[in-house]
Amino acid sequence: MKELEKTKRISIASTLFILAILIGLLTYKRPKDTYAINVNQTLEKITNDHFFVTLESINTPDYVLIDIRSQNEFDKGHLENAINVHTPDILNKANSALFKELKESNKIGVLYGYTPQEANVPFMFLYQLGYDNLKLLTIKNNYSQNKLITKTCDIEKLEADISAFINQSVKNSKVKEIPKRITRPVKKIIPVRKKKKKVPEGGC
Repeated sequence: MKELEKTKRISIASTLFILAILIGLLTYKRPKDTYAINVNQTLEKITNDHFFVTLESINTPDYVLIDIRSQNEFDKGHLENAINVHTPDILNKANSALFKELKESNKIGVLYGYTPQEANVPFMFLYQLGYDNLKLLTIKNNYSQNKLITKTCDIEKLEADISAFINQSVKNSKVKEIPKRITRPVKKIIPVRKKKKKVPEGGC
């Protein structure tokens, strides 16, 4: 009777376990946005290609200006024909549809904020998601008497050759280590002194 009861409990537990797995599989949803390019690939591409656009060249027909500042700042003043996509809302339904449409129509989204550094974060994020049709506008925005003043901004360029640095680092990592010499401790030699024989005392 006890064996029958034990078997019954195991069967119920097994059924519940299988049901839990089935429910988990049926309710699992793949994330809407996943990274298409890892960080290393992104860094490799953006250091090899040209991703900066100057203020003088924004009138290219394929460029779509995207202002990543807040709606309030955008309403105060923005570049002509720019679209507002505030960074925290960059992946909402409407904005995701916008970036997909730009990519499918071979348009290039040109991101800008107050500075290129401000636009760099959403740029890197979107690029890793697979939106490689993006560029950064090299401008600085300021307000003077409630009017937006936009000026060209110089981007600091690396003078060092990154590829050469990486190759040298890889080369150095392959250098064989010279084995250390093992020095054995010198044995101390303690001289053994012979004991002097004592002259027997007393006697006749």
